[in-house]
Amino acid sequence: MTTLTRPPVGELLRVWRQRRRLSQLDLANDAEVSARHLSFLETGRARPSREMLLRLAERLEVPLRERNELLLAAGFAPAYGRRALDSPDMAAVTRALDLVLTAYEPYPAVVVDRSWELVTANASVALFLDGVPAHLLEPPANVLRLSLHPEGLAPRIANLPQWRAHLLHRLGREAHLTGDPGLAALHRELAALPGGTDRSTPDGIAVPLRLRTDDGVLSFLSTVTTFGTAVDLTAAELSVEAFLPADEVTAEVLRAARSPVANPRLPARDPGRAAVPDPEEDR
Repeated sequence: MTTLTRPPVGELLRVWRQRRRLSQLDLANDAEVSARHLSFLETGRARPSREMLLRLAERLEVPLRERNELLLAAGFAPAYGRRALDSPDMAAVTRALDLVLTAYEPYPAVVVDRSWELVTANASVALFLDGVPAHLLEPPANVLRLSLHPEGLAPRIANLPQWRAHLLHRLGREAHLTGDPGLAALHRELAALPGGTDRSTPDGIAVPLRLRTDDGVLSFLSTVTTFGTAVDLTAAELSVEAFLPADEVTAEVLRAARSPVANPRLPARDPGRAAVPDPEEDR
């Protein structure tokens, strides 16, 4: 049996504070505690209460998964559970996702989890998957790998160096803010793929995705939707990324291609495999 050794809770608090680039005084003022008490908590001279730990985690914008880790390190039970997406308790979440995906038609939209693995998508995302080999679509299919892999979308992206730089910057920032080693490993993997980088300031209002298709080069702007008040790990770690037309030509092509067919058979996965995670599970 694997025994999981966690760093002391004070050390974890200090790491999160430094990751947010806050001084002890800054955090203490924000959390309405004394800087002396916060110093004692970080050095282990004082033990935080459950309420204090959750307050500090809130001020530090610690993701829910890592808040559980803080609680466990301090000897408390996790505060946030994880339900399977197909469980009755998650019916409202799945309905909301279906509504959002349907509303974006005929524009492509995907639901991804924290690791950027595909959960589900609407029918229009089939435009992106033309010619993608089956091994890149096998669950858990990672949408960033799909985008930047030489056998994925990369050869069809007209502005690949620019789009690649945008995705790598975004992924690197998420890896830093969350402290997730899986995201850091994914960043290293994708950064090693060919494609170049272009860090020049893009024209217009945002970095577009310019995709070569049989109808010419189509341009998209991406938007992200999340559950802002979620207290369940599965819901909190889901996001909907939609690709909206960046010009009228793209909009006309997508509207003309709209079809009443059902969603394509995309390999997907349930991000909430267990109703309640085992806090001692070695990830």
